[in-house]
Amino acid sequence: MEKVTEMFGCDVFSDKEMQKRLPEPIYQVLKKTIEQGTDLDSSIANTVAAAMKEWAIEKGATHFTHWFQPMTGITAEKHDSFITPQGDGVLMEFSGKELIKGEADGSSFPSGGLRATFEARGYTAWDPSSYAFVKDGSLCIPTAFCSYGGESLDKKTPLLRSMRAISQSAYRLIRLFGNDDVNSVYPTVGAEQEYFLIDKRLYEQREDLRFCGRTLFGSMPPKGQELSDHYYGSIKPRISAFMKDLDVELWRKGILAKTEHNEAAPAQHEMAPIFTTVNIATDHNQLTMEIMKNVAERHGMVCLLHEKPFRGVNGSGKHNNWSLSTDRGTNLFNPGKTPSENTQFLLLLCAVIQAVDENQDLLRISIASAGNDHRLGALEAPPAIISMFLGDELTEILDSIESSTVYKEKGRTQMELMNGVLPCIFRDNTDRNRTSPFAFTGNKFEFRMPGSSDSIACTNTILNTIVASVFDRYCDRLDRAEDFEQEVYNLIRESYSAHKRIIFNGDGYSEEWKQEAARRGLLNLPDTVTAFSHYCDEKNVAMFAKYGIFSQTELRSRTAVLVDNYSKTLLIEAKTALSMIRGQILPAFSAYAVTLCQSAACKQSAGLSHSYETETAEKLASLSDELYKGVGELEQKIGMAASLNETFEKAICCRDMLIPALEHLRESVDAGEILLAEDYLPYPSYKDLLFGI
Repeated sequence: MEKVTEMFGCDVFSDKEMQKRLPEPIYQVLKKTIEQGTDLDSSIANTVAAAMKEWAIEKGATHFTHWFQPMTGITAEKHDSFITPQGDGVLMEFSGKELIKGEADGSSFPSGGLRATFEARGYTAWDPSSYAFVKDGSLCIPTAFCSYGGESLDKKTPLLRSMRAISQSAYRLIRLFGNDDVNSVYPTVGAEQEYFLIDKRLYEQREDLRFCGRTLFGSMPPKGQELSDHYYGSIKPRISAFMKDLDVELWRKGILAKTEHNEAAPAQHEMAPIFTTVNIATDHNQLTMEIMKNVAERHGMVCLLHEKPFRGVNGSGKHNNWSLSTDRGTNLFNPGKTPSENTQFLLLLCAVIQAVDENQDLLRISIASAGNDHRLGALEAPPAIISMFLGDELTEILDSIESSTVYKEKGRTQMELMNGVLPCIFRDNTDRNRTSPFAFTGNKFEFRMPGSSDSIACTNTILNTIVASVFDRYCDRLDRAEDFEQEVYNLIRESYSAHKRIIFNGDGYSEEWKQEAARRGLLNLPDTVTAFSHYCDEKNVAMFAKYGIFSQTELRSRTAVLVDNYSKTLLIEAKTALSMIRGQILPAFSAYAVTLCQSAACKQSAGLSHSYETETAEKLASLSDELYKGVGELEQKIGMAASLNETFEKAICCRDMLIPALEHLRESVDAGEILLAEDYLPYPSYKDLLFGI
């Protein structure tokens, strides 16, 4: 392996490369655009493009592409070569115009009605705040994507808008505290990525995995994750080789891959990066998912990013660790050694508490999907009810402020593990709560609800916007204050008192919490369709419009895209189930039942007992009849759902009719699967999939 320090970011047109290859005045103009968000000076584009092209060609690139993130949630790219005719030959050219602006089909991607089929023109626009990189022989230029009419058709544009909003409001607020040396504030994110690795040969034999990304059928093996022997366990050689190659690929792209380990479920793993600016973190996470899949394939495996590929074991999430930093490198959510005396931190903390409480619906919407509905609420995934974990110390500090009592600092607690042998260690003042959807974890907020296949763009767009909204309201009030310190104290006390209902430090899985949450008046949006019905609520439309994140048209289009995707996902799963049952499962049940009957007849003629054969054949015959009937009913329900045109009506139909029908069929299939001899099972079992590497 090359030295990591030499390899890191070698495929990225980084600040170091720009400084080396661009004239100093042009470099400074571009750097100002990147760091301060100033308007891009188009006059420098040709020079930047030429330098970028020369660098890319040195890296073996022959093409360039505007790399963007449409509302599909995955990335898109259209490749053009650098060649330009020159006499009998060609030149390698790349202009500033090609760098700044591209054209993509604006009607073939989901647009939620923003673009009709015949309205094809869309534009991509260079995002200079995210570095270009080389991938598979192409120069990839991160871009935004919009329609001919200027409406956003992607996930990057709203994210960039929200970054501007939170940066301006946070800067405004901390300047009131006398932070005159700060020039800018920006949100940072580290997105932990969970995933499964299974053998490719087995994957190719599972129609449900290939079409749906998850298993629609499958009974649990004798052993799952109950012994906790996989979690943090020794990494198998084949997985270790994958992880080493993955690290190299990620490091070459400038992705700060830091931590890797086995997760709780068999065949499940996790990669966690170091924090970076939210826009770059989002781009990096999209790249990470793509690279994971490519590296896995090279190793004869498949990387599964579905939120719940296997029933009965942990699903996969993407923990979104969010914070705010200044250009001086200060983390604004670092409470310091005495948080009770850090009024700026406490005010910022209360602003986040208020933002989460006021916008439970939006945070739930930001992670809603058909796949995540299977995951939320069990096996280390947080529940669908939004709450916040602060830990005992911060809760007690805020309680004391609310009650106007004096808080006594507890100080650091030394843990005595074994005197004289083990080193002294100190206990953190805050525990961790794995059932909390939104937890403060020392100097950041860990939003644990996003699913493993999600783009984190939507989550952070919403998080940035809702916090910016509260910051600005605080600033408006503090600007008018005659006694600043007293008004800060009043704000902390009043905000905490009004919004502390969202704070819960206990077990989020318990039935008691569901009842308590209802008593507190917290929202319980149990499924994706219910959540999406709130996206265009009046308060949300007004807030997004105020900050220029979404116009009402853009917001409605996103709602339509997300709801439509939900319906299509369930319809694909239902059709796949029909195909598997008719083409594989019923024939397998029948074939084994016939074999059992033949064996029973032979035993009977020999005067031998044949209870096993007879009873098992009867069970398989009964299950086959149930499946045959269920398949016919499911087919009718698919036709009914598919015939509906209204987006929400179709989604409700899919939720209320297809999900129960699929669950009923699964019960019969899984019951029959455990009766089959292994040779008759028409696809790899959970035992093979989860323990096959």
